[in-house]
Amino acid sequence: MNLALWIAAGTLALVALAGGVSKAFVPREKLAAAPGGEWTAAAKPGFVKGLGVLELLAAAGLVLPALTGIAPVLVPVTAVCWVLLMIGAMITHVRHGSANLVVLNVAYLAVAVFVAWGRFAV
Repeated sequence: MNLALWIAAGTLALVALAGGVSKAFVPREKLAAAPGGEWTAAAKPGFVKGLGVLELLAAAGLVLPALTGIAPVLVPVTAVCWVLLMIGAMITHVRHGSANLVVLNVAYLAVAVFVAWGRFAV
């Protein structure tokens, strides 16, 4: 079970890292031209960068606390925050005509629920 939780948290951390780097460092215009990034055209640049920073923090929060043993309760807390982020992502993708990406968001949400449940309960 512990190995499965590490794999799930690590996978989410990689997803968060990739999303965070792209939103924090790639120009918004370039993101808007990419598939699935159309929503960024209507968003303020600071909002997109802020989401990127939150995703970078999520990447760290999903693995570093458990890895270092410092405040490991932050792992499931971060997973719950990731669930909330994915709910927002699903709403955004539906509103901007990228409903096909909702399936991916649901998968990430399910993995985050697993990590939160496993780290809180196990």
